[in-house]
Amino acid sequence: MSDTRILVIEDEPMVSEVVERYLRRDGHEVRAERDGSAGLDAFDAFQPDLVVLDLMLPNIDGMEVCRRIRARSETPIIMLTAKGEEVDRLVGLEVGADDYVTKPFSPRELSARVKAVLRRSDRRASVDGDALRFDSLRINGRTRTVERGDSPVELTAREFDLLFFLASHPAQVFTRDQLLDSVWDFQFPGDGNTVTVHIRRLRTKLESDPSRPRHLKTVWGVGYKFEP
Repeated sequence: MSDTRILVIEDEPMVSEVVERYLRRDGHEVRAERDGSAGLDAFDAFQPDLVVLDLMLPNIDGMEVCRRIRARSETPIIMLTAKGEEVDRLVGLEVGADDYVTKPFSPRELSARVKAVLRRSDRRASVDGDALRFDSLRINGRTRTVERGDSPVELTAREFDLLFFLASHPAQVFTRDQLLDSVWDFQFPGDGNTVTVHIRRLRTKLESDPSRPRHLKTVWGVGYKFEP
């Protein structure tokens, strides 16, 4: 049995049971809850390594559950969304979800996403190297901290991964698909909005004027680059 603990917060019994069965088959320890309030209590008690979180939940919805988890933890979150809820999905990424899977989905797809997110999470602890310095911005790969001037900048784990990757390749232009493949460690065919959302969040936290960024530049028609 794996030491990896996964919390599933999903109110549809059939979906929850299928997800539990596949994740256990992959060797994970799984706990399942059916509403947002119970899910938050379970998060504190179970201390999972990853959360599979449905967007539409009774009591406390998935978006609010995501906000509350992200306010106190960098635990990876995979959000389950219904087909056609693109706006909600993007808002979920805004509040800190690491990935999403659209219903209806195959258990095999979810299993692949879980493995990819966990692989990326495992690498976070091993990021090494000296701090990167650009003007007043300091990015430390060893401690996974960012400072702007004398002030610390609070980033989610995925925001840090994206920033560190771009800053480690200064002036190099990456397409959104390349960033998805390199930073998310999984290909999301045709859905670069994930990158766009995270770039926007990083600009809000790092740039003096997010509408005219100094470091996180858009290369129109191509992608993004970090300008040193």
